[in-house]
Amino acid sequence: MEDIIKIKGITKTYRNKRALDSLSLNIKKGGVIGILGPNGSGKTTLIKILTGLLRPNKGEVLIDGKTPGTYTKSIVSYLPDRNFLYEWMNIEDAIGFFKDFYEDFDEDKAINLLEFMGLNKGMKIKELSKGMHEKLNLSLVLSRNAKVYILDEPIAGVDPVARDQILDAIVKNYNEESTMIITTHLVRDMENLFDDVAFLRGGTIELIGNAETLREEKGMQIDDLYKEIFG
Repeated sequence: MEDIIKIKGITKTYRNKRALDSLSLNIKKGGVIGILGPNGSGKTTLIKILTGLLRPNKGEVLIDGKTPGTYTKSIVSYLPDRNFLYEWMNIEDAIGFFKDFYEDFDEDKAINLLEFMGLNKGMKIKELSKGMHEKLNLSLVLSRNAKVYILDEPIAGVDPVARDQILDAIVKNYNEESTMIITTHLVRDMENLFDDVAFLRGGTIELIGNAETLREEKGMQIDDLYKEIFG
């Protein structure tokens, strides 16, 4: 199957700390890949390079054959690990913001997702709980008809009810022709979503493979394998 993302030997250093160390990874078109690792393993740095927010000191990244930039931002829908909407907005403003900014935004899909999440257009951003923020942000990100979706820690810090809604929304709205990358350290809740997994430690790939094949070879669930690797 064709690779939508090709990462070759990327290194990223912050002052004296090396966040990514000659990391190479190819991600195929279609499917869901989990980028797994504890805090500080390099997950967010990798995501920021893929989304064009950072540049590696060394190495090469290609998304659909292009270096991260204007084109790749038009085909990558990114959910960061923190709120990205202005506090003066209400949800209707947020919908308008995405509609104006992204040509591939599907407003009808967004409205349906928001209804599923129990959110309405009149709610003010500054009055939303963390769980509501996550549900809103995810609804907007999934409402783009993108080639690649990147979700950075989509269920971190939310209550179990919000967590279940977020997972259901991902499952029900994933397009099999697109590629989805999810970073998380909450593996037990998310492992059934993954077609492939890559374990990241110290800015390098510790282990990578098809999730079901790894379960069979190792005789354990991905969450248990995570615990074994990172102890």
